[in-house]
Amino acid sequence: MASASPSQASLLLQKQLKDLCKKPVDGFSAGLVDEINLFEWSVTIIGPPETLYDGGFFNAIMSFPQNYPNSPPTVKFTSEIWHPNVYSDGKVCISILHPPGDDPNGYELASERWSPVHTVESIMLSIISMLSSPNDESPANVEAAKEWRDNRDEFKKKVSRCVRRSQEMM
Repeated sequence: MASASPSQASLLLQKQLKDLCKKPVDGFSAGLVDEINLFEWSVTIIGPPETLYDGGFFNAIMSFPQNYPNSPPTVKFTSEIWHPNVYSDGKVCISILHPPGDDPNGYELASERWSPVHTVESIMLSIISMLSSPNDESPANVEAAKEWRDNRDEFKKKVSRCVRRSQEMM
């Protein structure tokens, strides 16, 4: 695979940011954390309608590697969020954010993992989809996954508290 130079990554990120500013996508907003660093974005995900996260405003930082798009960014919620696919430190765990190639653990197909065709938009839409339908088969947060499966009422209470706190932070 050809390696992307930092300048190629910068140009691509600049274009993706410009495109999102021109044509915003429902469900999230994105911008730079600091105007001089194209490799760190601040994103706000709006809780998808008719889900437990409905009404929430969840902030996250998307950090891009210098060799983007050959390697995936990381996405880490800075807002409190209770979800089977989000580690306790806020880091999002979904297939498309895993390095390209075969999964050393055998859980994912290579086609489900990172590919340079993904954009900020496709990543954000995947995270919104993750909020709508948690994957409790290979959880990042085992406790949340267990509650999701076995004690849905308690899970809902914790998510409601996160939604309320996210609204208070706005």
